[in-house]
Amino acid sequence: MRAARRSVGPILLPVLLGLYASLVLRPAVAAEGYGQCRLFGQKATRHIAPVVPGQLTVLINLPAVGEFDGDSPDSIRSGREFCLGVNIAYRLGLDKLVLRNASFDSLVAGRNRDYDLALALLSVRHRTHDLVAFSAPYAWDSYGVAVRADARIDAAGLRGVRVGTQIGTNVTTWAHDTLKIRRLSAFDDTGTMFTALAAGNVDAIITSLSVVLGQVGAAHGRFKVVGQFHEDTPIAAVLPLHSPQTRIISRIIEDMRADGTLATLEQTYLAPLWNSLKPSEIPVWH
Repeated sequence: MRAARRSVGPILLPVLLGLYASLVLRPAVAAEGYGQCRLFGQKATRHIAPVVPGQLTVLINLPAVGEFDGDSPDSIRSGREFCLGVNIAYRLGLDKLVLRNASFDSLVAGRNRDYDLALALLSVRHRTHDLVAFSAPYAWDSYGVAVRADARIDAAGLRGVRVGTQIGTNVTTWAHDTLKIRRLSAFDDTGTMFTALAAGNVDAIITSLSVVLGQVGAAHGRFKVVGQFHEDTPIAAVLPLHSPQTRIISRIIEDMRADGTLATLEQTYLAPLWNSLKPSEIPVWH
């Protein structure tokens, strides 16, 4: 999937290929308490009626390095989106956070039940708002372009190469309709997408800029970031359609933006994974 500089979206780990691609909700596993997250603000300043009394039930999409520090719900103790969820629970006066893993497609299609909110770097723009509800944004996203380290691809050449994106994301439609990419492949998750790039099955990847920065930073020189498109797409929590909690969750997120919590979470959990790469130093393509 910003205050002075708006935050960007998610970082996903290219492992356990296909493990999380099913369209059904996984069994719940509790990440008890607040993990290793730092708490901001005051406890119990707002209140909701959670689907399970005493806990905040949050849907996620794994793997998501930087957003969640484990590859299964029960192993997670920190991360940007995890600690965002923890701080929401804290401000709601709830002492327990329960994570459930779900497929990306099921989250945007409104197929899940019995949850309070979903945190999976879900973009608001161009989504069907009669399937799920969206909170106020907690981040804004741009699209990054990654290629193999030995490749030479520029903005003009992008339309003539094989490009990979992720199923269910706005990037797929945008790359087809706006960039007019002729050879476009959509993958189940970021892991399979970057595996295809490494294997030479695609020539470039277009996805969330922070995903690209994280993958390239962790790839030990196999990939490079060659460009970015400034789309400024809002990233928000997803809630069940017509959820009465949407307004309250939105106010908490807006409070976190105003008091600096969102910016602190980004700098704590995302920036270190970019391996000295900075969004401001990536060429902007048009």
